[in-house]
Amino acid sequence: MKPYSEACEENKVPILAVLRQVFGDRQRVLEIGSGTGQHAVYFASHLPHLSWQTSDLPANLAGIRAWLEEAALPNLPPPLALDVDQAAWPVGSVDAVFSANTAHIMSWPGVRNMLAGVGRVLEPGGVFALYGPFSDHGRHTSESNANFDAWLRERDPESGVRDFEALNALAEAAGLVLESDSEMPVNNRTLVWRRPLSVGERVDD
Repeated sequence: MKPYSEACEENKVPILAVLRQVFGDRQRVLEIGSGTGQHAVYFASHLPHLSWQTSDLPANLAGIRAWLEEAALPNLPPPLALDVDQAAWPVGSVDAVFSANTAHIMSWPGVRNMLAGVGRVLEPGGVFALYGPFSDHGRHTSESNANFDAWLRERDPESGVRDFEALNALAEAAGLVLESDSEMPVNNRTLVWRRPLSVGERVDD
C-alpha cells in the first residue's frame, strides 16, 4: 500500500505554479526529503523536461518507489538514500534542488548541513526552492504557525519552524543569493535561491 500525505495534495498546485517559473529552464532536479513520493510524481508529470531525482532516508524509500513504479514516468529515476548529515551526498552536480516541509522537522544542525550540501551540488546558475512555514526576525507570521511550532518542539525539541533570516544567512554562506520569496496558502512560503554564474554576479543581471 502506498503512503499518502494530505498536505502534498493540498499544496501541490500552488507549488507547481512557482516551479514552472523557476525550473522552466532547468534539466536535473534533486528533491531532498521526498517523503511519500507524491510531489515527485505530480511535478515530474507536469514538468516533463525535468529529470526529477527523489531522495530520502532509507526508511522512506519503499513508499517512494511504490509511487514511482505506479506512475512509470521516464523522467523519474529510482530514489536515492540521502541523509543531509552525510559528508558526501550520493549525487553529482544538478542545476536545481527542491525540498518541501523538511526544514522544520530537521534539527538545526541538519538544516545547516542541508544548505551546505545544496551549495556543494548546485551548479553555477542553479536554483534551490524550499517550501514550508517560516518566521521573520524570530516572530511567527500567523497564530497557526506559532501553534504548529509549539507542537513541533513539544514532539521534538530539536525541530521547529525556522527563521527566514537565519536560513538566508546559511544560504549566503553556501554561495546562494535570494531570488524570490512567494507567499503560499495556509501561511507557507516558497523561498528561491540561485547560485550566481560567477563571483560577484547579481542574480538579476
